[in-house]
Amino acid sequence: MGSNVLIEENQIKFGTELRRITLRTDIDNWTPLTVSEIGAIFSEIPITWCIAGGWALDLYLGRQSRKHADIDIIVLREQQAIAFQHLSKGWQLYKADEGKLALWEEGEYLPLTNDIWVSRDGGSPWAFQIMLIDVDQDLWIYGREQSIRRPITDIIARTQEGIPFLKPEIQLLYKGGSSKIREKDHHDFLTVGPELTPMAQEWLRSSLIKQFPEGHVWMDHMGKGGWR
Repeated sequence: MGSNVLIEENQIKFGTELRRITLRTDIDNWTPLTVSEIGAIFSEIPITWCIAGGWALDLYLGRQSRKHADIDIIVLREQQAIAFQHLSKGWQLYKADEGKLALWEEGEYLPLTNDIWVSRDGGSPWAFQIMLIDVDQDLWIYGREQSIRRPITDIIARTQEGIPFLKPEIQLLYKGGSSKIREKDHHDFLTVGPELTPMAQEWLRSSLIKQFPEGHVWMDHMGKGGWR
C-alpha cells in the first residue's frame, strides 16, 4: 500500500446487517488517466458517457489550455449498475458522500450520490472520477436549478476522433453555478467563454440568471448582445 494513502475502517448498519467498510481520505493522491485511455475503457461499456470538467473544455478548444490534476466522466444515474458491472472487474469504486470516500458495494443503488472516485485498488492513486447526472425521460436535469433542462442528445459533442465530451456552455454552468468558484474555474470561463457560439453564450447567460437572479460575477463579461 502506498505510504500516502490513508484508510479508515468503520462499521455501518445496513438494515439489520452490520458491515465493515473502508474509507479513503487521500483526496489529493491523483495519477489521472489520459483522455485516450478513458476513451478505450468507456467505449467498451454500453452506456451514455462523456468527458467532463476541464478536459471537456480543452477538447472543445482543440488544445490543452492548462494543467489538469484529474479527469471527470459523466454517466447517467439510471445506467450506474451497468457502469459498475463493467468497471468493478478491474477497478475499485468509491462513493463520495459528506466529505468521505467509501467503497461502492455491488448491488448498491446510489439515488443521491453524485461523485464516484476510481482507482486500481485500495492502495493506488485515483485514476478518474465519475459524475452521475439525473435525467427525466430523455432530458438532462441541472441539479442546482431543475428548471434548466436539455435533451440528452444536446449536451454531448464529439472530437474528430469520436471522443464524447460535455458541451462547453454546460460545463461552464457547472463551474459558475458552484457555491465556490475556484481560480481555475474563472480561468476556464475567461479562456473558453469568448470561443463559444453566440447561441451557447446566450444559453449560459440565461441559465446563470435563472440560478442567480440576484446577479453573478461572470455577468460583467456577458451581455445580451454577446461577449464583452
